[in-house]
Amino acid sequence: LVDLHTGIFLDKADETRREERREHLDEFFDATMDTYVAALRAGFTEAQAREITHVQANFDFFVHGWTEMMEIPGDELEAHYRRYEEFFVEHAITIDDPLGEFRPADGIADAPATPESLERPEYENAIAGFADDVYVETADGETLVGDGTDEPDDVDPTEAPGIDEDVEAD
Repeated sequence: LVDLHTGIFLDKADETRREERREHLDEFFDATMDTYVAALRAGFTEAQAREITHVQANFDFFVHGWTEMMEIPGDELEAHYRRYEEFFVEHAITIDDPLGEFRPADGIADAPATPESLERPEYENAIAGFADDVYVETADGETLVGDGTDEPDDVDPTEAPGIDEDVEAD
């Protein structure tokens, strides 16, 4: 999932900026996996837990001025924060500190900010409102974004990445 998300968002970035952001994104998305699990344990649905991590990512992109990578327009960040405010407050997550208590003790890699992008933001990949896309990677490695993607007929949950058949659910 970390590699998938890093790839998706790097593809939205200017080609000259991709490599300087890669390590930061890998480490950031790795840390959001802990957020995702905490949200599930707190009773959020899978879709809500996923959305919480996407909101965190958009906070990080905004703080860095990476507006071309944002899925949420900057003027909607606070509304998204308010939707999950109780969870965010409980875990010290803010727009300025998107990982909050989920920040690794040794931090995450730095990456250059582009604050000039905030002066005239275009948010070319942002969609207004509260839509949340699902990303699906096909067998040939193509990544499809949910909107308009047909649901497959033959999904085998045991083939999902990270599934360990030897572990039983609680």
